[in-house]
Amino acid sequence: MTQAPRATTFVGPLPGNTWIIPLLTVVIGAFMAILDTSIVNVAITKMMNVFGTDQTGIEWVSTAYSLTLGVVTPLSGWLGARFGLKRIYIVALTVFTLGSVLCAFAWSLDSIIAFRVIQAIGGGLIMPAVNAVLIQLVPRERLGAASGIFGLTILLAPTIGPTLGGYLVEYIDWRWIFTINLPVGILGIIMAYFLVPNLPRYKVGSFDWLGAGLISVGLLSLLLALTEGQSWGWGSLPIVMLFYTCVSMLGFFVWHQLTTPHPLLNLRLFRFPSFTLGNLIIIAVTIGLFGGLFYLPLFLQAVRGLGAFQAGLILFPPALVAGVLLPIAGILYDRIGPRVMVPVGLLILAYATSLFRHLTLDISLTTIIVWNSLRSVGQAFALIPVSSASISEIPPQMAGQAAAISNVVRNVASSFGVTMTVLIANHASDLHRAHYSELINSNDPLVQAALQQTQTALVASGIPPSLASTGLQALLLNQEGKQVFVQSMNDIFVFLAFVLLATVIPAFFLRKGKVARGGPGSAPALAE
Repeated sequence: MTQAPRATTFVGPLPGNTWIIPLLTVVIGAFMAILDTSIVNVAITKMMNVFGTDQTGIEWVSTAYSLTLGVVTPLSGWLGARFGLKRIYIVALTVFTLGSVLCAFAWSLDSIIAFRVIQAIGGGLIMPAVNAVLIQLVPRERLGAASGIFGLTILLAPTIGPTLGGYLVEYIDWRWIFTINLPVGILGIIMAYFLVPNLPRYKVGSFDWLGAGLISVGLLSLLLALTEGQSWGWGSLPIVMLFYTCVSMLGFFVWHQLTTPHPLLNLRLFRFPSFTLGNLIIIAVTIGLFGGLFYLPLFLQAVRGLGAFQAGLILFPPALVAGVLLPIAGILYDRIGPRVMVPVGLLILAYATSLFRHLTLDISLTTIIVWNSLRSVGQAFALIPVSSASISEIPPQMAGQAAAISNVVRNVASSFGVTMTVLIANHASDLHRAHYSELINSNDPLVQAALQQTQTALVASGIPPSLASTGLQALLLNQEGKQVFVQSMNDIFVFLAFVLLATVIPAFFLRKGKVARGGPGSAPALAE
């Protein structure tokens, strides 16, 4: 008697180039999840007016998303092993798409915050699932090429986000920044169902409820403190208590994970040298990149007066440069490994970042494009080899755990990077503002002559003397504010360049490891 054929479950890498189609398929979900983190920022002002709220209230549209990501991501490793990565990916993309549709129909601030949480539940599971699929399906000798394809989503999505979001907000309707996810999400779900092979499920033991609670509270406290520290005050009791809670919970979490027989996150993965060193370098690169991504659009819009769509267009050419170089960097990694590529890439990235210390009020937009394109060159030749090397030793059965840990590291590093740059900017602004106030109010004959000449020119143009004096003060305050902002940005990019430079020497010790047969601790067995 003939049995009906069963769906094939792939335990190891796919042969030849057959991994490309499944990887491109799941990259759709990753692109949507990353795009959504940047596209929403463009519509913040519009949503403030629509929902009748202030800056503090509307910030929770982004904060709620970030906090939920931080809580959900650590759970992805156990869920993927227990239920299978393909199933988790499809469910996550479905939840993300549903949350997007609900956001498009939001009627109040509370409703859109709630729907953004639903979105983030899906988004928090998508990224680790895609990383784990890459580890399981791609042969180790092709990891670089696969990471190049995946890297396109990491780089292009946050660059396209402001451009696309600016166009939708300015020329169509702000709700379309969410509605656009519906057709793409449906297409991604259908493609994943038919084109991604069934991936194995493993016997992972019971769910670690204590570990999940500890890391959820710990990361929630950390991310909330980093997000709200500036507005609540870094020395305020709530922020101090949040940091205390974070240290206590995460410390207890580490102890618990190393002693429990069925950990939520297998921290023994850090015994793999490439995984540990790779994630440390990724922390520095993430801080260096996200700090720049946060402030450069502000400069283009607040100082240069560009609209959101125009600012996005300025940031787009560097993304195209990276789009060309990322696959090339991946192929080079497969041939020569990370030891040469990563230090060279980091040096280029650090140098290009340091160039932004020369930003001025009237700098040409072409110069900004060239500097940013050079940053893309360094990013391509640093990030792809680091990402590939960090997972090169991870056995397929530990893919979900490794992906969950790496995504937690990236989420915390990006939040920490933005927070550090904001702190530096505020401190530098106070120093520069004091300097300019002292200069303007000084008795220096040259300064006083310049001020008098400007006021005389205003009077000569027909403005009454009293209004000319008031107008001069307003002009000085406006110029002072812009100049202070630009000089603070100069200080930020110097800091980011040093962060990147600090990783160059450790990068020489990064190597392309061989896949371990088992893994640290006991590798989970296949489920029936």
